[in-house]
Amino acid sequence: MSTPGTPDTPGTPAPAAPEASPPLKRALGPKLLILFVIGDILGTGIYATTGDVAGKVGGALWLPFAIGFVVALLTAASYVELVGKYPKAAGAALYTQKAFRIPFLTFIVAFMVMCSGLSSASAAARAFSGDYLGEFTDAVPPTLIAILFILALAAINLRGVSESVKANVVLTLVEVSGLAVILAIGAYAVFSGDGEPSRLTQIEAGGTGYALITGVLGATALGFFAFVGFEDSVNMAEETKDPARNFPRAIFIGVAVTGTIYILVALVSSLLVDSRTLSDSSGPLLEVVKAGGVDFPPKLFALIALFAVTNSALINLMMASRLWYGMANERILPPTMGKVLAGRRTPWVGIVFVSLLAIGLVSTGEIEGLGDTTSFLLLCVFGVVNIAVLVLRKDRVDHRHFRTPTALPVLGAITSLVLASPLADRGADVYVRAGILLLIGIGLWAVNKAVMAAREKSDRAAD
Repeated sequence: MSTPGTPDTPGTPAPAAPEASPPLKRALGPKLLILFVIGDILGTGIYATTGDVAGKVGGALWLPFAIGFVVALLTAASYVELVGKYPKAAGAALYTQKAFRIPFLTFIVAFMVMCSGLSSASAAARAFSGDYLGEFTDAVPPTLIAILFILALAAINLRGVSESVKANVVLTLVEVSGLAVILAIGAYAVFSGDGEPSRLTQIEAGGTGYALITGVLGATALGFFAFVGFEDSVNMAEETKDPARNFPRAIFIGVAVTGTIYILVALVSSLLVDSRTLSDSSGPLLEVVKAGGVDFPPKLFALIALFAVTNSALINLMMASRLWYGMANERILPPTMGKVLAGRRTPWVGIVFVSLLAIGLVSTGEIEGLGDTTSFLLLCVFGVVNIAVLVLRKDRVDHRHFRTPTALPVLGAITSLVLASPLADRGADVYVRAGILLLIGIGLWAVNKAVMAAREKSDRAAD
């Protein structure tokens, strides 16, 4: 098998890419890209897992989000440097291969990123069929709703990136309006003297000393799920106009805006609702609306929340399908896996594949488990990416790009790996689910290697 990024590696013949596949369409300008990043980060994490984080840490709900904000900024800086340096669709897989030249590691990193997007989309599907939808109906089985939900988003994704991103813009504006409602309710409560400020300093994370540290780290690791998304945008590099120029601003603005909103929403949520009530709900922000003392229709907020989790799932499915396309283009997968639909110019094989996997994941857990799995997988990848940016400093390119201060990727690697380690208190189901996904990835790697070996043997026989 050829090495991604170096198709002329001696002694490793690379199969020819399919000539019929047209390039992806560059449809994203700077404004659409900023909205894409914000829309990708906002959504399921804050709307659905706020209560689960409260259950882990207690009233000091804002603390895990504040720590997660810092960790996200550190790693975002590494992604900004790398996407400006290598504006290709494969993202973390491309950076890993260029840095370490180990095809197996490259494949596993790429597969982990893809699976993180799929577990996130599955968490969104579960959130869609939970308490927010329960404001309208509970007549349809939640699993069926989740499956139909993913199929509908796959159809939008298949139609085209322009349509998908335009849908993202609309949904982003809707979900931002929902969070604005929460912040307005919080402001009203503060000025009215309502709420319980003493809760904001209460940490109930399993005791004192080591238990306290692991409890806060566990809450932070789960809360980090709310920040994932900025890494998805780099997989849209081949569909972005002037990516070296537009990505730095888009990613930094996206992380800063969402981080600020998350911390404020966490403060309001803890101020108005006790942590036990929040943790018992799959629609925790709906509890905030009901407790806020403002006559805002709960059904309207539930509808906004449904749009928000829809947006998260749509973007994650888009990311996963583009990553699949990128891996095929880099010869990590057989080139036929990167086929593009000629009329719509979308990676249809990737879209079908990731949608089927997402449907399979829906039945493996609830929102907290799927969200924590997403965070765990991405934190492992972020550790690798932060190291890769340092290794690749020796690799020069012939165009200008952003360069992050060296201390940031060092801190990013340390914090990511600490949050991914057993120091962060998380359920065993997270490790089991991640392990099964990795075994699936290893199986795909073995199949691909066998296919490439058979093709090489056939080529030699033909000569």
